[in-house]
This record gives sequence, C-alpha cells and structure tokens, in this order.
Amino acid sequence: MSLEREAIVAAARRWIGTPYTHQASLLHVGCDCLGLVRGVWREVIGDEPERAPPYTPDWAETLGVETLLEAAHRHFVAVPPNAYCAGDVLVFRFRDHLPAKHLGIATSATHMVHAHSGAGVSETPVGMHWRKRITAAFAFPGVSG
Repeated sequence: MSLEREAIVAAARRWIGTPYTHQASLLHVGCDCLGLVRGVWREVIGDEPERAPPYTPDWAETLGVETLLEAAHRHFVAVPPNAYCAGDVLVFRFRDHLPAKHLGIATSATHMVHAHSGAGVSETPVGMHWRKRITAAFAFPGVSG
C-alpha cells in the first residue's frame, strides 16, 4: 500500500472545526489529539490497529509511563523529529520530566493540525513554543514521498 502525504494532510484538515472532546474521535462531533490521529488513520488506512484504553486528562503524569510514545512506535514509522514532513505525526512533551501526551499532524514544515482543549481542532504554526516540545515524529505506515 502506498499512502500519499497529501491524502493525510487533506484528511487532517477535514477535522478542522471539530470541537475538543476528551477521548472522542468523531469528525465534526468531537475529538481530542489522540482522537484526531485515530480518525485520520481510519480514513487513510482503515481499521485502527488497537483499541485506545480509557484515559484521564492527567493519565501521563499519574502513571509516569510513555504510553503514547510506546503506541506510536508500535504502529507508525519513526522519523527524525527535526526532519518531519507534511503528513507526519508529531508527539509533544509539555515538560522535560513528564511523559509525552500531545499529538499533532504536520501539514507542512511550519504548520500542524491538532486538537486543543478550549480551542477544538485547528491548524496552527509550529512556532518555537511547539517546536521545542517535539519529542518524536512518526510517518504513517506505507507513506510515500
């Protein structure tokens, strides 16, 4: 299977305007950052590779484990965080000593689509605030170009 980066970006942009809803993954109804990535996966690849477990907004801090990064390594292809491309999944860590707990989908080298509490799904610049928090980047499996 060959997956075009443009198809991933187009799928991510379709989610813009979807309200932020914790643990949801329904286009134009509600999603969180993981739900956005799950929804794009379903559109461009098909069935999700595993079921997301229930999680609280503070799950990463409470458990102290890299659940999000571990799942990304199971299902995506790691790429250098400083060399991500449009269509790649960006993983963010809000504090150096805490597990990664936020995701976005790059739409270019300078922008991403992500679901943010209080703002819903939007396309935003990957400015210094976000760039310094990128922990890892991943390509969807089968991506070309």
